[in-house]
Amino acid sequence: MKKIGFIGIGLMGLPMAKNILKSGYKLIAFNRSPNKADLLKEFGAEIAKSMGELVNNSDVIITMLTDDKAVDEVMNNQNFVENLKSGKILIDMSSVKPITAKKHANSLKLKDINYLDAPVSGGTIGAEEATLAIMIGGDQNVFNEVKDLLKTMGNPTLVGPVGSGQVSKLANQIIVGLTIGAVAEAVTLCEKAGADPIKMISALSGGWADSKVLQTHGKRMINKDFTPKGKTSTHLKDMNNILECANNFNTHLPISNLVKEMYKNLVENGCGNDDHSSLYKEIERMNEK
Repeated sequence: MKKIGFIGIGLMGLPMAKNILKSGYKLIAFNRSPNKADLLKEFGAEIAKSMGELVNNSDVIITMLTDDKAVDEVMNNQNFVENLKSGKILIDMSSVKPITAKKHANSLKLKDINYLDAPVSGGTIGAEEATLAIMIGGDQNVFNEVKDLLKTMGNPTLVGPVGSGQVSKLANQIIVGLTIGAVAEAVTLCEKAGADPIKMISALSGGWADSKVLQTHGKRMINKDFTPKGKTSTHLKDMNNILECANNFNTHLPISNLVKEMYKNLVENGCGNDDHSSLYKEIERMNEK
């Protein structure tokens, strides 16, 4: 069985790595803040003292990092690069720009390293329950080699060549972001017009308007509980990446642009660390005028 290296033991990385370990894989972990990686010890993980040690002792390396900058820092780290040997597989499960995925795939190909971009959707709950949607760009043969590993974390689907996973994640974030906006407006309308929003959610259950966003984020809005599961600042990053990608293909996405501006206002008003369901607060602010 292949030995797995996991870099990035954060809100998502920790439960994802746990599920790999629970499935019987050997795993070595590294995180810039070592205390986060240490949480995996009780589940049987080795803890690497450096990225070089992790890369040297892994057949498959998974990165689960915050953004393009964090991924670039790892991929350009001398200790990381020098220990990459021919034939290893690198799976980047971070959400980054498609152009970033292609850039790293091309540079790794020169070293005979196979690369998959494999961003996920499902949040911390999906990570804990191993039900993440995993969208993958890359070669079919490489995907086949790691499919069982990816299944320990959720439901992997090969979408197309390198970069396609990231494009699919952007499509996912369009639907999530716009749906959060729709649910926020629906909850606000009920509250203003005297209908019970909790009962509205129950009434819509099973109909065309029903969704995970309605059931989970809608309740967060009603309870005014914006403890972060997915951060507003992260969704703003995604909306910016969506519009940049669309722009590269001369494509206009007017509703995405509107939602991006709303997330931008939230971040500028100090709500960057709130849950992305806090789009409700922006609609609330607009109604106070």
